[in-house]
Amino acid sequence: MTSREIVLRTIEFRGPERIAMSLPAPYPNDLGGGGTTPDPDWKPSRTWKPRRGAKWEDEWGNVWATLSKFSKGEVMQGAIRDWKDLDTYRLPRFDRASRYRQAARGFKARPDKYHLGWLPGFPFAIMRYLRRMDIFLADLLLHPREVRRLADRVTALLVRCVNRWADAGADGVMFCEDWGTQDRLLVSPALWREVFKPDYQKIVGAARARDVAVWMHSCGYIYEIVPDLIEVGIAVLQLDQPGLFGVSRLAKEFGGRIAFWSPVDIQKVLPSGNRRRIARNAKNMIERLGGFRGGFVAGYYGANEAIGVKPEWQDWACRAFVRYGARIRARGRPTTKRKG
Repeated sequence: MTSREIVLRTIEFRGPERIAMSLPAPYPNDLGGGGTTPDPDWKPSRTWKPRRGAKWEDEWGNVWATLSKFSKGEVMQGAIRDWKDLDTYRLPRFDRASRYRQAARGFKARPDKYHLGWLPGFPFAIMRYLRRMDIFLADLLLHPREVRRLADRVTALLVRCVNRWADAGADGVMFCEDWGTQDRLLVSPALWREVFKPDYQKIVGAARARDVAVWMHSCGYIYEIVPDLIEVGIAVLQLDQPGLFGVSRLAKEFGGRIAFWSPVDIQKVLPSGNRRRIARNAKNMIERLGGFRGGFVAGYYGANEAIGVKPEWQDWACRAFVRYGARIRARGRPTTKRKG
């Protein structure tokens, strides 16, 4: 099987010959990722002299700042400072066809890989930056009409991006949207379903219509909405901290219904530096999450210093994934799932 076939069979629960992997060389990497190229017409309206930390403006018009070399920072000033500016605010042109040509060439040059295109975010992630996190959480209750107007525009842009990725030859699209704290969602499940689930349905529905699978990353504890994510059609859920949920619980309640893409748990297991514990965790995810004629993609968390992990500990995880993932044994009932 090619890498592409292995990934497709993994996320569609059709019995791959081994687990799918996205590991650094010299280990297997079945994914061929692609991103958009910069907009040649965009230039930041503000620049800052280098000081302690850093400050910059992104393509959306948000101002970011960071004090740590390990952190990407956080938005200190959103592009939409007042809701009265919404009518004149222009979203960036992430839907320009020219921005996908380089990725399309890369996909064509690697037909054996699974082609995964990256979206510029999803409605919550984008809007929380445009308004700033603390302000936007209040907006959800204080300014629901304005939030809906912005969400409709952002969702329409993302649907166009999905179609661009389909035109470029992507098998799947990936987005990052952190929804969880250590033990709960950032908003109530009811509010999530009222405000955000309809946008998920539109975007994921557009992807499925083009036979494109949707992969989602989220940090934190999002257990309450996993059934909703399955319902709207998310194909793969990327979790860096599967231990927050419990691997056995994820397998028992969601195994065979959604695929999981995870490294060895980065919160408690990988930083332990315990080789046996790291290998055991890798083996457990393969057997539990990947035992439904597929369902598990082995991941890698590269920011070693940021989470206090030595490179050799990461290497132990990779070795364990390769060793135990060479063959997978099916358990539970076979599941058939269409691509996307």
